[in-house]
Amino acid sequence: MKKLLYVYGCLFLLFFLYLYNFHLKDSLSNPNSSERFQGDRSEKYVMVTFLAGIDYWKSAIKGFEDAAEELDVSVEYRGATQYDVHEQITVLEQVIARKPAGIAISAIDPYKLNTTINKAVDAGIPVVLFDSDAPSSEALSFVGTNNFAAGEISAHKMAELMNGKGKVAVITLPNQLNHQERTNGFVETIQSDYPEMDVVAIKDGKGDELYSEEVTAKLIKNDPEIQGIFATEANGGVGIAEAIQTDENKNEMKVISFDTDKPTLDKIREGSISATVAQGTWNMGYWSLQFLFQQNNELLDIQKDQQLPDYVDTGVSIVTKENIQEYYAN
Repeated sequence: MKKLLYVYGCLFLLFFLYLYNFHLKDSLSNPNSSERFQGDRSEKYVMVTFLAGIDYWKSAIKGFEDAAEELDVSVEYRGATQYDVHEQITVLEQVIARKPAGIAISAIDPYKLNTTINKAVDAGIPVVLFDSDAPSSEALSFVGTNNFAAGEISAHKMAELMNGKGKVAVITLPNQLNHQERTNGFVETIQSDYPEMDVVAIKDGKGDELYSEEVTAKLIKNDPEIQGIFATEANGGVGIAEAIQTDENKNEMKVISFDTDKPTLDKIREGSISATVAQGTWNMGYWSLQFLFQQNNELLDIQKDQQLPDYVDTGVSIVTKENIQEYYAN
């Protein structure tokens, strides 16, 4: 909790400095300058995701909407219904055709969306990436978790749960950059810091609860000595928990998942998930819209070297039975 409060404190300080440098300092010297920051309801910004409708996006959408209310602009949410890069490209093309004021997108693939993202930028539509990056695209900024660091934190927590000994596995989404980084952070930390632990398998859970359950069942059948599994996303974590609850011999398995949707929190309360990593998803949505608004309204003075940050880390914290109620409340 202290770490979470520290992160929010840093973000508050960042926001204050941002307001002072880009708003308050100018308005104090020019009483009429506030007009240039007035939004317009006809100014519409769009958030684009994949797997539309899942609980994970709710907090990010809320942050996007809260920023819109502050700025007095309109927002819309669009998403591919499946975990399908081609469907997300189609959705993004449709959004571009409507010429919104800006687009915030979580990229299902770090490379395959680049052409379409760049098409939006070339059309004069600001684009900010959140949650999952496409670093070689021409998007303005990435707002999200330091996923490698989140993997490191998860590895240390797993080692704590397993007393620094035993075999572990990872269930992930190997083609998505943020999941690659989480996996790498976890694996490299285990290898470098815990010589009596061994990562024996990295499997694709396809972001699907049932498929992850099947993969886990095969894993623990083929190697009964696996004592811990790290899931880099929530559906995988719930699937792992289901597999463990079905296997009476695996009740002591340590599972670390990602995110704080209700099914994940329920599994923590039941004891089939040991811990999960909470991301700053509200901040992702909030700052994405703030940055898009700044860019669309040309509020950054290039001559004063004012520019959007390339990356904003929205922070993580570990959720266990001890602090789970705080996250149910949210």
